[in-house]
Amino acid sequence: MMTNQLLIQRFETVFTPAQARVLAESITEAYADLIKAKDFNELKAIVKDLAEAQQRTEMRLEQLAEAQQRTEARLEQTNARLDRLTEVVTGLALHVGQLTQTVDKLAKQVAALTGEVGGLSRSMSYALENEAYRFLPAFLERQYGIILRERIIRTEMAGKEVNLFARGERDGRPVCLVGEAKLQLDERRQNKREAEKVFAQLQAQAETVRKLYPDCEVILILVTHYARPAFLKRARELGILVVQSYEW
Repeated sequence: MMTNQLLIQRFETVFTPAQARVLAESITEAYADLIKAKDFNELKAIVKDLAEAQQRTEMRLEQLAEAQQRTEARLEQTNARLDRLTEVVTGLALHVGQLTQTVDKLAKQVAALTGEVGGLSRSMSYALENEAYRFLPAFLERQYGIILRERIIRTEMAGKEVNLFARGERDGRPVCLVGEAKLQLDERRQNKREAEKVFAQLQAQAETVRKLYPDCEVILILVTHYARPAFLKRARELGILVVQSYEW
């Protein structure tokens, strides 16, 4: 857009100076009004856009407010569940504490009972040994021709305890009786390891006696109240005599 002065100079080439000035001023004012109308239209468009943006923002804020309300409601429900869970856990903790005390009492009772049973088992084992000391000599002579020349005793040899030991003879040859007294002998699967332990213990005792009495035939014997058939079979395979108390 030319300035007012430039318009006057150009119009003076055709019109009188007064006419050129009036014409230039008219054109300048008209153009100024046109610019103002255009700016107003642009401003209205901007205001409209801002109003729509505000509406969208308000709608978004309403949605956010609703979402916040739903979140707060879920939080209240979660807190209520946590409170109930805390009560349950507290109750369980008290119950576990009581149960622990009960288990401790039972453990002490079981320990005491185990001690009593162990003492009773030892007493019964000693009683079985005492019976063996009295009844075995006659039984061995009657059943196997073994004549004991001395009393059966409990002794220790080379640091190994021997429940039953005595010297004697069979068919005029010297023998050494080496044995153990066990309340019950079992070789079922759950007791197989214990049975093999008994056999190994006897074999170790036999080796010790053979070194101390090289001229004696070592006769291994197990005395018990009851032996299961599988144990008796295994003992026979190993050359071990098994005598059950009801036999004498």
